[in-house]
Amino acid sequence: MLPWQFFASALAEASNSLITNANMISKIYFPRLVIPASAVIVCFVDFLISAVILVGLLAWYHAWPGWRIVFLPAFTLLAFLASFGISLWLAALNVKYRDFRYIVPFIVQFGLYVSPVGFSSTTVAEKAGPLAAQFYALNPMVGVINSFRWVFGSREPLDTFSLVASVVVTALLLFSGIKYFRATEKAFADII
Repeated sequence: MLPWQFFASALAEASNSLITNANMISKIYFPRLVIPASAVIVCFVDFLISAVILVGLLAWYHAWPGWRIVFLPAFTLLAFLASFGISLWLAALNVKYRDFRYIVPFIVQFGLYVSPVGFSSTTVAEKAGPLAAQFYALNPMVGVINSFRWVFGSREPLDTFSLVASVVVTALLLFSGIKYFRATEKAFADII
């Protein structure tokens, strides 16, 4: 749940960040990329606070993850970059198409059901087949959530395919999001 909550709150906050800061965008010039980045960073601070609570729960139940914990910062960075890449797309689209902000909660809700939050991603392979599981791994949060489960002691081995797919899709979303955001930011002040 922890990486999903970070991802969902980052998308919700960052997609509306440009609209809520319309006065600042229209009055002064500064790198507009800072606004959605700050929204994602604020959600990341909430994630860190939740992680501290998780550490407290792990200590209470004497359930330490072991040596796998060294990979947690890398998987957290992957979650951050996935959130930031998609947030750039959503923030820019929200400025250009104002009604897009009504679609974002449905995207987040749909994402909850197509991410392995309440179930294991091996269920997809068992029920739908290996081809569907490979297509399913294109969701960037599948690799992140599977990796978090692995870090915290899942008996299933690390799903390297979903992790690699998550890294590739996140990189594509991040670079295309930055490119699209930069291309449309020149008109933000006029549109807002």
